[in-house]
Amino acid sequence: MSDAIQRLYAKVTLERGGNPKTSRTAKLFADGRTKIAKKLIEEASEVSLECVSSNRDEVIHESVDLLYNWIVLLSEMGIRPAEIWHEMERREAEYGIAGKLPKSDNGNGNGNDSPCTGKKKAVGRP
Repeated sequence: MSDAIQRLYAKVTLERGGNPKTSRTAKLFADGRTKIAKKLIEEASEVSLECVSSNRDEVIHESVDLLYNWIVLLSEMGIRPAEIWHEMERREAEYGIAGKLPKSDNGNGNGNDSPCTGKKKAVGRP
């Protein structure tokens, strides 16, 4: 799968400077990071809704759309897929699975900061 992701990333990145009138990818880049992030959220929602509806084929189709928009977002931010794979390998080595970090460790080591705001969380509160 990483080869397919790498090929998609290369093609998406090439389209970055393309004509927004003829390339959906170039239009996403031209619309900016906020639009790209919104498209990613939209596709994630569609995957989730199709899952709840037990529509397996649509989950597959929408997942491809989700991956495409994720790759556009990575490219927009200058993040290479290899950086994602490296983090997955790090987590697998540390936790035995390349999944979400435990709630007590959000990357800064102390587990007290909110990952989005940097503000301290009250003790005993989520």
